Amino acid sequence: MAESTSLLFNPRTYDPAHFDPETRRLLRATVDWFEARGKRRLIQDYRSRVWLADFLEFAAKEELFATFLPPASAAAGDGDRRWDTARIAALNEIFGFYGLDYWYAWQVTVLGLGPVWQSDNADARERAAGLLAQGEVFAFGLSERTHGADIYSTDMLLEPDADVPGGFRATGSKYYIGNGNAAGLVSVFGRRTDVEGPDGYVFFAADSRHPAYHLRKNVVDSSKFVSEFHLEDYPVAPADVLHTGRAAFDAALNTVNVGKFNLCTASIGICEHAMYEAVTHATNRILYGRPVTAFPHVRRELTDAYVRLVGMKLFSDRAVDYFRSAGPDDRRYLLFNPMTKMKVTTEGEKVIDLMWDVIAAKGFEKDTYFAQAAVEIRGLPKLEGTVHVNLALILKFLRNHLLDPVDHPPVPTRLDAADDAFLFRQGPARGLGSVRFHDWRTAFDAYAEVPNVARFREQADALCAFVETSAPDEEQSRDLDLLLAVGQLFALVVHGQLILEQARLTGLDEELLDELFAVLVRDFSAHAVDLHGKDSATEAQQEWALGAVRRPVVDTARSTRIWERVEALAGAYEMAP
Repeated sequence: MAESTSLLFNPRTYDPAHFDPETRRLLRATVDWFEARGKRRLIQDYRSRVWLADFLEFAAKEELFATFLPPASAAAGDGDRRWDTARIAALNEIFGFYGLDYWYAWQVTVLGLGPVWQSDNADARERAAGLLAQGEVFAFGLSERTHGADIYSTDMLLEPDADVPGGFRATGSKYYIGNGNAAGLVSVFGRRTDVEGPDGYVFFAADSRHPAYHLRKNVVDSSKFVSEFHLEDYPVAPADVLHTGRAAFDAALNTVNVGKFNLCTASIGICEHAMYEAVTHATNRILYGRPVTAFPHVRRELTDAYVRLVGMKLFSDRAVDYFRSAGPDDRRYLLFNPMTKMKVTTEGEKVIDLMWDVIAAKGFEKDTYFAQAAVEIRGLPKLEGTVHVNLALILKFLRNHLLDPVDHPPVPTRLDAADDAFLFRQGPARGLGSVRFHDWRTAFDAYAEVPNVARFREQADALCAFVETSAPDEEQSRDLDLLLAVGQLFALVVHGQLILEQARLTGLDEELLDELFAVLVRDFSAHAVDLHGKDSATEAQQEWALGAVRRPVVDTARSTRIWERVEALAGAYEMAP
């Protein structure tokens, strides 16, 4: 059992020994708080949609957010307080494991802090650090009801304040703003009425308790408080201004680069908890005189779910290393970020669906975690930019990544207790086409003897040939439906690459890797068939698509041994009542 469960988060055995003592204490304290609370209370709070006051009280008492969320530059010399993407990812996974409501309150605090930590406004940074120390939460006031996150079209208007030099009066509404009911500081994006174009953008700090801040409603039926609020003649003092002009625009996008990475590890946590429940139920369920898990299709679905989840973890863990090692001359994280937002979270949906097909009606029962997991897993690919938006972003890197590699120093595993300072000085949010990558083939070459890695490599090489000989022409480039199909194929190559890199760094056994890549071979074939059927696909593209279809290398004995690992998850964890 130890081998199969060691790859998944298990509160019974969790010991984050790879972190420093204070990080270990806080992560373990968080797990213990949830476990002491128990499953019955967890589900009750989820269904009654109560605000998370007691959770935030715990976080304030332990100084959890105050330790994990300031960069070292705002930590007043406290070495335990730093922006450390590795431990932030670990906490995301824990929050996802126990419920997305808890993760969401933390996540929008991360986003609300992004424009502050990027700002040169020392007063605002000091104020934010003080609010964190008091246990306050934060909010990110970007989206609007009419325009969504289209920041070019913001209707939050700032008029110069004749009575306050350098100050403004802000009027306008924001929509889909998490923590908008309680945030001590809301980072709000708007534009000046007296300046045209991008020079008129402003990011400013607002307080949800101010009389000119009008909370209208929670727009979702959930403990998550996803607010609509309206500012009416809200006074914005010079000390409240975080960014102006193009820097405000860059701060918005760079905050997304940092904060939206958290979606992947939340998705992983959800899937892990649901998997323990699903495998335990299926193993104990007798149907037609046999355990449900005796049926071949059930074993296949649960095995596929397990290896997909392992792939999600491998990819996300490796992406952390690229975030932490990023700098002005290495911005590869800008590809791996939309990959985690799109690919890892949609893999999470597949994992839940595969398990749900097995446990069927059990997945609806009100006393299961699975019932809420099945709902919450849907939200992550649709938050912070849809799958389509992230796929379109991923496509910007396709040619450089596949066809034009450069030398980069190897990126090591980054679990060290360091401050990831570059994430708050990323610079202008443009130039994606100039980002260069190391050779993706190196990761595949290291596992050339693994049958399904080799089979997938054939498909990846075929994609390179497609880009060189049959890529969409200028007219097809306006057909986003076709381009997104190409994007799915490219995303699979990137997904496979980082999985292999992490497998090499962690010594993952090749048998498990072979089973995982059998799934990826099937996925690539399915997306190739999808491309074949697109309305505007040319004859050459259709021919290429069918030629890229491959059958995975089947090894019944291997699949049986991987199934035995999945079966060992039965009873490995159940949350305390």
